[in-house]
Amino acid sequence: MPRGEASAPRTGRPHGLSVRVKLTLSYAGFLIVAGAALFAVGFLLLRFVPEGNVYVVGGGWAPNRTNLLEVFVRYAWWALAGLAAFGLVGGWLLAGRMLKPLDRITDAARRARDGSLDHRIDLPGARDELTELADAFDAMLARVQQTLDEERRFAANASHELRTPHAIIRTIVEVAEADPDGRDVDEVLRRIGDTNDRAIATTEALLALARAGRGGSWKREPVDLASIVAGAVEDETADAAAADIRIDTSLTPATALGDRTLLARLAANLVHNAVVHNESGGWVSVTTGGTARSAELVVANTGPVLDPAAAGALVEPFVRGAGRTRGAETERGPGLGLAIVAAVVRAHDGVLDITARPGGGLHVRVGLPRPRGAGTESTVTAWTAASDPLS
Repeated sequence: MPRGEASAPRTGRPHGLSVRVKLTLSYAGFLIVAGAALFAVGFLLLRFVPEGNVYVVGGGWAPNRTNLLEVFVRYAWWALAGLAAFGLVGGWLLAGRMLKPLDRITDAARRARDGSLDHRIDLPGARDELTELADAFDAMLARVQQTLDEERRFAANASHELRTPHAIIRTIVEVAEADPDGRDVDEVLRRIGDTNDRAIATTEALLALARAGRGGSWKREPVDLASIVAGAVEDETADAAAADIRIDTSLTPATALGDRTLLARLAANLVHNAVVHNESGGWVSVTTGGTARSAELVVANTGPVLDPAAAGALVEPFVRGAGRTRGAETERGPGLGLAIVAAVVRAHDGVLDITARPGGGLHVRVGLPRPRGAGTESTVTAWTAASDPLS
């Protein structure tokens, strides 16, 4: 089968013994084997009983080996039959009790197969193999349901975002056709070009987001965050200067394990967002460093005051905060910057922390895993009044 091709579910599987029957036969077989072993020990002990007539001091009589073997064999067969019956009945009841949680797991699996993802097993009891299986299945259902909900919202938003530029271009053309004498061809072409550029930017962002979500399909290698972030800052320097925004950097070498292209897109999006969603006379602070376990990138910026409770929702595709409205979309982007950042972080098994600054703007921290054996270049300190000019 080619790599990445999903195998079809097996159908027409022949019927076999149920697990309960197999466990019952196993319990009964174990009892029979244990009983046979005890009887074998009894036979060995009877070898020490003398053969022939045995007389006891005082004129009494004791059974010899033949007498004992005759009685022992007779009752041994009855005992084995009893053990077999007890093993079958008791094993059937015990197996049923032990396998009862599987009925709930199987029912939940069937409901998930039929499309019902909101059902949970919620298996009670202490931690064991079955409760761990049930909890893992519940977590999987929750993750699948969350992913499907995000995909539905993303598909709806993406179709709207991609359809809007075409509708705008169509409107521009219709207006120009309705007034052939008064139309400005250069202005029409400029507006069509700007709208088309926006559609291209949105499409490229969607492709980047899709690629970032395919974890494991790219090569992981040691990457220095400082060098990548330095390039992203350099690309935004001119736009920041034009908007009277100061960019402060403290780029300490920090080696992360990941894909250089995706991490470059992550850094570029964070710095670009910090510049675009800012205010005249504001600032952007970019810091790289690390801890013993992760390489970290911290980007903070001034800007509009955001609701702290809604800051986490900014990673959703096409979600914008204060000042990020469709009216400013051409200048501010399609609203996929932080969604791509979140997808890249997830693909690298990293940590993304987004908080709204009390004075306005955002504080974003990204933690990425280090290569094995990598040392700690530095430690990213918490933001204090000394490092945050507007605190």
